[in-house]
Amino acid sequence: MNKLNTIVPDVVYNHDASERNRIGLERLIFFSDAVFAIAITLLALDIRLPAGGEMANNDQLFRMLTGLWPKYFAYLLSFWVIGLYWISHHRKFLFIKRFDNRLLRLNLALMMVIAFIPFPTAVISANGNRTATIFYALVMILGGLLISALWWYAVRNHYLAAPELNKKFLWQEVTTPLATVGIFILSIGLAFWNVGWARLCWLLLLPLTFFLNARRVAA
Repeated sequence: MNKLNTIVPDVVYNHDASERNRIGLERLIFFSDAVFAIAITLLALDIRLPAGGEMANNDQLFRMLTGLWPKYFAYLLSFWVIGLYWISHHRKFLFIKRFDNRLLRLNLALMMVIAFIPFPTAVISANGNRTATIFYALVMILGGLLISALWWYAVRNHYLAAPELNKKFLWQEVTTPLATVGIFILSIGLAFWNVGWARLCWLLLLPLTFFLNARRVAA
């Protein structure tokens, strides 16, 4: 009887700890997905017809719609970047099996940046100057650095991640968002020379993504 009394509480405790960990991870992921979804939805709210658009004739409406191209560009760019960060976040949490307070804080900091992205998107859609371009790039750089830091913290010595992950996969999940960071850093340098070229530089995200995915190995 005494032996049973010493064993059963440990079994119950271990079961409860495992269940708390599962529920905690689920809540973290659900919260993160909600932030990504809201941020990506808010991007479209900045695209509006100018005043008087509801009374415009065919030619006027066409000019109004085509005149919104900076907003279309900002929307598509930010949608793509948020989507890339969501894919990266989703893929990482397939292999993160545990969490602690520091991981929660890193993820919360990342969500703060993701939720903020609609604002710099509105800024670059309304302003074509160097300050707006650099401001947008800095926000995206911060997001890339945070998601890389989150993964690095989770996998160092397999602290919070699945132990069977191979080293090549571990490094790929760090370097992929850092490659995005590199493009935005390059755009900051170009912005001091030519703002148009700096923004065109962001289009490199498309081929870069396909290239990195083609070289990806399974965990």
